Amino acid sequence: MRPNACTRRRTPYTERIYQMSFVPSYPGPEVCGLQTLRFILNEKGSLLVKIDDNRYELPGQSDIDAPGIQDSSWIFLGLLDNVPCYGTIIDESVLRLHGNVCFEPLRRLFGRLAPDLFGVALRAEHITYWDCTSRFCGRCGASTRFSSDERAKVCSGCGFTIYPRLSPAVIVAVVRDGKLLLANSTRFPSKFFSVIAGFVDVGETLEECVAREVMEETGIEVKEIRYHSSQPWPFPDSLMVGFTAKYARGEILVDHAELSEAGWFGPDELPQIPDKLSIARRLIDWFIAEHTANSEPCHQPQKRHESTPL
Repeated sequence: MRPNACTRRRTPYTERIYQMSFVPSYPGPEVCGLQTLRFILNEKGSLLVKIDDNRYELPGQSDIDAPGIQDSSWIFLGLLDNVPCYGTIIDESVLRLHGNVCFEPLRRLFGRLAPDLFGVALRAEHITYWDCTSRFCGRCGASTRFSSDERAKVCSGCGFTIYPRLSPAVIVAVVRDGKLLLANSTRFPSKFFSVIAGFVDVGETLEECVAREVMEETGIEVKEIRYHSSQPWPFPDSLMVGFTAKYARGEILVDHAELSEAGWFGPDELPQIPDKLSIARRLIDWFIAEHTANSEPCHQPQKRHESTPL
């Protein structure tokens, strides 16, 4: 069942949602009024923020002059502490900004923007990107419109329903004799290392994807694959599902189409690693905690047969 303010059932997952300060819901108020939170993004995925004495917050209506933004361009996201939240993508040229207001890349706002606002901003990025890339039907080419009762679009020609795209990917911390498998991707802009990750293929389980990606990219066979945690990653539309695994057999044989190098690293000999925004860092921190004397584990991985809300 798709998230819907009227039909949401009280499952263990939604009980947790109801306890959160943000509640995703649809549909919402048609007009983005004064008592709202507005998440304004540009086409590069940067968020409009106001910076005051190193304090980052959303700009108020008095901070911007945007005659080009129509009510119809705002997409309702949900409620944050009962305040309606809206998102939109705009052309920067239609904005006239006042004071210390500017666009900042979302990743740079991690730890600077309040956590609740940052979480909603990620949702805004994902949903507005989907809106921009689903304005025409992939089946017949006709224009689409928003559904009146769920987060979806409906083709005006053939009636085909289009839901927000979600591209699942796995990411895994592979451990061998107290060392972690890390690799430098050919796509990384700098010389930092991370754990192995890749997109799930059609007809593949998450665990099968873990085993395949590690084997394809490094030549290593793994065992005892365990779920760890997950993270939405709207750059532009992924869901990262994290795992831990143990080394089974094999020697590193790098796929140079994907990686420049890979190796085994102990907790006291790590190279440059990702920052704390990503689930990759969460997995690396888990490894450090598990393999450093007198430290508490950051997160206990789940066995595959256990059911855990994402």
